[in-house]
Amino acid sequence: MRSILFVCLGNICRSPAAEGLFRRMVIDRGLEDQVRVDSAGTSGFHAGEAPDTRMRGAAAARGIRLVGHARQVRPQDFGDYDLIVAMDRINHQDLLRIAGEYGRSVRLLSEFLPEGWPADVPDPYYGGEEGFERVLEMIEAACEPMLDHLLGSAGGSRPTGHGAS
Repeated sequence: MRSILFVCLGNICRSPAAEGLFRRMVIDRGLEDQVRVDSAGTSGFHAGEAPDTRMRGAAAARGIRLVGHARQVRPQDFGDYDLIVAMDRINHQDLLRIAGEYGRSVRLLSEFLPEGWPADVPDPYYGGEEGFERVLEMIEAACEPMLDHLLGSAGGSRPTGHGAS
């Protein structure tokens, strides 16, 4: 079984949205017995909380139900997951600092996006409703390339896409 962990700061907006979108794609393709999906945050600020209600609403409008509760990244996650996807460069750097020998499994979501996308998935927490939609669009655009990479369809090579810096 292959595994992927999505990570943002608090694990209540971006990473649970990525978990939900990616899980739906895995289920739609009948791969739930081959791929494990989870999310976490680099901070424990929101540990135990459900995903943000605004993100749940935006995801529900796309037929995606966000479930689970926020948790902080644990040291064992680096050995337990084949791919750890950070939503932005700050969280990416935080993950690399604690990943040790597992740093090669840590990637930015924008590495799986075609040219022209931002390097960071913006945190919609303090913005308006349109921010939640933009986050879902970015994540959705990266899902198929991430799945291909995770399952080895890309020949084990590094992702070729990358958002603009």
